Amino acid sequence: MNEEFKIPKHVAIILDGNRRWAKKNNMTPQEGHYRGFTNLENLADYIFSKGIKVLSVYAFSTENFKRSKIEVDYLMNLFSMAFKKYFDRLNEKNIKVVFSGRREPLPDKVLMMIDDITEKTKNNNGSIFNICINYGGKAEIVDTTKKLSDMVLDGKIEVSDISEELFAANLYHNLPPVDLMIRTSGEERLSNFLLWQNAYAEFYFPEVEFPAFDEKEFDNALEEYSKRNRRFGGQ
Repeated sequence: MNEEFKIPKHVAIILDGNRRWAKKNNMTPQEGHYRGFTNLENLADYIFSKGIKVLSVYAFSTENFKRSKIEVDYLMNLFSMAFKKYFDRLNEKNIKVVFSGRREPLPDKVLMMIDDITEKTKNNNGSIFNICINYGGKAEIVDTTKKLSDMVLDGKIEVSDISEELFAANLYHNLPPVDLMIRTSGEERLSNFLLWQNAYAEFYFPEVEFPAFDEKEFDNALEEYSKRNRRFGGQ
């Protein structure tokens, strides 16, 4: 099935362009977000079927709370209801679901959804679906630094024990580095997404907005990734 492509272990996607896609199609921003989520359901199934071990998606950043209350409230409702609906499909496929980001100020209904899905899939040993909600790369690095500082103060580690490996192991989740980072809608920036994990990732920036980023578009990303010669700083 995958002979034609090199398959990355960890794929990260910035789900960008829902509002622009909606505007192009004479829809409301809320309809754009809904179409984006339904596309994510189908696309995630396809991505895991290709043999990807970890999929991280940027669903909601810390900065997204600056949007209008109507839009934020809609997204919170969408997260709490849609992920519950999608959970059974993921669980049946033995996929472990984890969530990255700060809990505050997420509403209780979203936190309950996060805790429920995390608990029910914690023993699944297939692929991992990392959903980043109220996430910021700088915040993750700060939180990890505080965590390691507490470990030093508690006498659990020495300052000299801190290494890149230990730091990575104490991020929100101990996941492998990102191999392929995709941002849809043509924007060419990270926007504070997985700053540590994306250190040596290959970047791919398709013009298509996320609701239209389908299986064929993902195959295009894999094809481009397969052409890259990853040197990791070497010659």
